[in-house]
Amino acid sequence: MSVPPGASLRTAARKAVEGGVRAEETLLYAYFRLAANPDQTIKPGDYEITRGMTPQLLLDKLVRGDRIVLAVTLVEGWNFKQVRAALARAEHLRPETRDMSSDAIMKALGLPGVHPEGRFFPDTYNYTKNTSDLAVLRQSLHLMDKQLAAAWEARSPGLPLKSASEALILASIIEKETGAHGDRPEISGVFINRLKIGMRLQTDPTVIYGLGDKFDGNLRRTDLTTDTPWNTYTRAGLPPTPISMPGRASLIAAVQPASTRSLYFVARGDGSSHFSGSLDEHNRAVNKYQRGIR
Repeated sequence: MSVPPGASLRTAARKAVEGGVRAEETLLYAYFRLAANPDQTIKPGDYEITRGMTPQLLLDKLVRGDRIVLAVTLVEGWNFKQVRAALARAEHLRPETRDMSSDAIMKALGLPGVHPEGRFFPDTYNYTKNTSDLAVLRQSLHLMDKQLAAAWEARSPGLPLKSASEALILASIIEKETGAHGDRPEISGVFINRLKIGMRLQTDPTVIYGLGDKFDGNLRRTDLTTDTPWNTYTRAGLPPTPISMPGRASLIAAVQPASTRSLYFVARGDGSSHFSGSLDEHNRAVNKYQRGIR
């Protein structure tokens, strides 16, 4: 059953009967009037009606606001475009941001001028029918702020990161580099070592992000030399913004890197990475795992 905002007890009784409650509308309304406390109000929304539900159980549900709950999941590693697409597909989520630019969305969230990438925490968010997608984004934004602040507070000493925002950028790269939980601190250690000695990060996910819609799934050598603000082959240091939505494990890895001498890593092909401290060792690993040369 669906109860509109500002519904009276009489309206609630009518909607209940229309929704499938087996009762006379006048009798149900009379019961509501007798059983409801004067300070109790009916909460608007959509409610599940079950077989054999008593008038008292129904009234309790309406007063508590025990409405049908829907959910949308934002996945680790997604970019903001993917987040917006997921919200647009979500069932009964009001598309308040549909015609808004990214800048307008961030302004509506109270962060004018802030780039949206990486600013939202990947999780499953519950909502009721006709909730605004902006409300879900606001919840996700606040959760990322909380997770990022906690990670930054627990950071290791001596990091070449000037702020929590830089930690977020690094975490977003780590998120895209691996799905192996155990490799995240080691990958972070590689990037931290490179930042400390002024070596370029040279990480493919940043290049792909910089290509945007031009990326067709095949990263070419020419892409690595085509300069964009996010190309860490052509530019030193961190890119200007995050490139994805990092989860908690990547946030922690960014600020608590493994203590390692490694400066290189290459995917083994099984989801994990091989780490190397020298270029010669790295080239041998590339030949082994990427080119099949033993």
